[in-house]
Amino acid sequence: MTYTKCELCPRKCGVDRNKSRGFCGGGAKAAVTRAAKHFWEEPVISGKNGSGTIFFSGCTMRCVFCQNHEISRENVGKEVTDEELCEIILSLQRDGAENINLVNPVHFAPSIKNALEAAKPKIPVVWNSGGYERSETVREMEGLIDIYLPDFKYVSNEKSLKYSGVSDYAENAVKAINEMVRQVGPPVIENGMMKKGVIVRHLVLPSMPFQSVKTLRFMRENLPGDVRVSLMGQYIPTGDVSAEKYPEINRKITRKEYNTVLREFRNLGFDGFCQELSAASEEFVPVLKD
Repeated sequence: MTYTKCELCPRKCGVDRNKSRGFCGGGAKAAVTRAAKHFWEEPVISGKNGSGTIFFSGCTMRCVFCQNHEISRENVGKEVTDEELCEIILSLQRDGAENINLVNPVHFAPSIKNALEAAKPKIPVVWNSGGYERSETVREMEGLIDIYLPDFKYVSNEKSLKYSGVSDYAENAVKAINEMVRQVGPPVIENGMMKKGVIVRHLVLPSMPFQSVKTLRFMRENLPGDVRVSLMGQYIPTGDVSAEKYPEINRKITRKEYNTVLREFRNLGFDGFCQELSAASEEFVPVLKD
């Protein structure tokens, strides 16, 4: 696993990131946008004291509705050495965070691995990703990650290409998530807090409740039965979304759309979390300054 001839994500762009930037916008050092305690993750992740989130800049996808588009597209952030990243992790632990939450970490996996090998924190480490990742890269993190928190955005390649710029999303996501489950096993929850396990997130998009239903069915058929699922209704039109470009998703989801997906979630017997539609607010979008 290296930044030379980079193949960390399924794009495998092959760029030598010691000399130039990859498709993700990353170089040969991790770039951090924000590191602070965050209180709006799933209850078993945030807890009372907040999740110690580290937001990495850049992204391997191009989701038109990205709520963090300044971070993912504009690469807002500061490059840090592996030693500095290690100190950021340890400072969040000292600050009383429930865990270390690595947000969008895939394209900086080598730096993260080095930092965690130098000083693995005593609190759980969370890999909070978009799901578009190689199982081979995930395998390199074995023993260093306690909780995996990936998205499963789409089962449709047509939708993933249109809205996230990748035509092979589902096939890579299912392989990566199965590798995550192999590593950490079934969920372990103590005193209301997750210590180990996998939670798969699915964001419901407007105008596409039946695409979400198909995605949930695909997940049920292709992922282990004890995987927790977090159904999210927080979508708001941000990023590149506009009435001119993407009129079908230029609004919040409706109660009827969400209930359609929620019924299927329950029919399939998933254990996990269902977000309230009140979460569809810019209030819950992370700010770049403390």
